[in-house]
Amino acid sequence: MPAFFDSTMYTWLILPSLIFFARIIDVSLDTVRIIFINRHLKHYATIIGFFEVLIWLMAIRQIFQHLSNPFCLIAYAAGFAIGNYVGILIENRLSIGKVIIRIITRKEADDFIAYLRSAGYGLTIIDAEGVTGPVKVIFSIVERSNIEHIVDMIKQHNPQAFYSVEDVRFVSEAVTPHRLPGPPRWERFVSRMRKREE
Repeated sequence: MPAFFDSTMYTWLILPSLIFFARIIDVSLDTVRIIFINRHLKHYATIIGFFEVLIWLMAIRQIFQHLSNPFCLIAYAAGFAIGNYVGILIENRLSIGKVIIRIITRKEADDFIAYLRSAGYGLTIIDAEGVTGPVKVIFSIVERSNIEHIVDMIKQHNPQAFYSVEDVRFVSEAVTPHRLPGPPRWERFVSRMRKREE
């Protein structure tokens, strides 16, 4: 077995590949850990942090043992870059937490507002004055997993409307739809864990 670790194939192909994938995993875990910290899921952030650093230590140990191998260095850097990309994909997939969506519409929005309310969204509506005249500003707090659904509704009923989405750290109370396409199972899991921690 020691002969295998000294072989050309291990040194120039297998080891760089292991470093590459280890780096992808640890950077992706770092992204998830930060998400959990921002959502106050401290126990999960702690567990993920342990495995993240453990994987990083194993990868960096191999790097220092093979500093003369440029493929290991390239694999380490490439794994970091791809890990960031994978971490962003994971964040989008998890869709943890709530956001506030702000919609500004110039045209008459009564039908659109009625449609949003019929879908179960809680709305706050303000009459305002824009650059081109009177507008309506519609606010709603929704689950991150529902952003795509509500954006589709905006594009369907008022494609010229301006909208923005912002993260919300704390919400004392919100009206959100009970059932939407695509069950947000992850959200229910996080909610249960948060109650246990409290």
